[in-house]
Amino acid sequence: MIRMIMHGCCGAMGRVITSIVSEDPDIAIVAGIDKNTGGQCPYPVFPSLNECTEEGDVIVDFSAPAAVDHLLDYCEANKIPVVLCTTGLTKEQVERAGEVSKSAAVLRSANMSLGINLLFKLVAEAAKVLAASGFDMEIVEKHHNQKKDAPSGTALALAEALNHAVGQAYHNVFDRSQTSEKRDAKEIGISAVRGGSIVGEHDVIFAGKDEVVTFSHTAYSKAIFAKGAVSAAKFLAGKGPGMYDMSHVIG
Repeated sequence: MIRMIMHGCCGAMGRVITSIVSEDPDIAIVAGIDKNTGGQCPYPVFPSLNECTEEGDVIVDFSAPAAVDHLLDYCEANKIPVVLCTTGLTKEQVERAGEVSKSAAVLRSANMSLGINLLFKLVAEAAKVLAASGFDMEIVEKHHNQKKDAPSGTALALAEALNHAVGQAYHNVFDRSQTSEKRDAKEIGISAVRGGSIVGEHDVIFAGKDEVVTFSHTAYSKAIFAKGAVSAAKFLAGKGPGMYDMSHVIG
């Protein structure tokens, strides 16, 4: 039985993961970490990792960027594997995660769903053919009106996959409203929409002369991200130091 600590247990994703784990015989949440210790959780909840009295084999994090610094310090000091799912991290925090991976297993992915991680591979293959033929590349992402970071981490990861596929020859453009000029052939446009209760939609558009190819992924429930995080936790428990992502889980 894998013992898991849920970091951010009282948040929306923490609650979904708690429900999924409760029906899985191979893994159990032994403790939760959240400032809101009064939440209704079927396990003990502590305000910080330092105050946690339970031992875990892996930590799953769906918290907030402000809580990640202490999380990484704790995992480094205690050599505990961590599935890092929080989005909106700073460049410094991402670099810090890389440093921690020298002491403990760290799995970080812009998106935990199986479908999105397959999409990364598909659009990269498409870019090798279509971008070389002069197709413009655009990304449109849509999320609910409570999401704070924009563009989404998934949109940025999709842009990275496209750019890597074509030899890092392109640059990202996030806002065209401040300029009045023709689109650069070597740019990847990224647009963000925030509204209602949209869980997550990502379109990667290849627009050529007289034809358009679009790859789309729609998330209808947060459960797909939670299921991916639980699968990642199972994969990561017992792993030695290193940086992992969802491609390792899928592979």
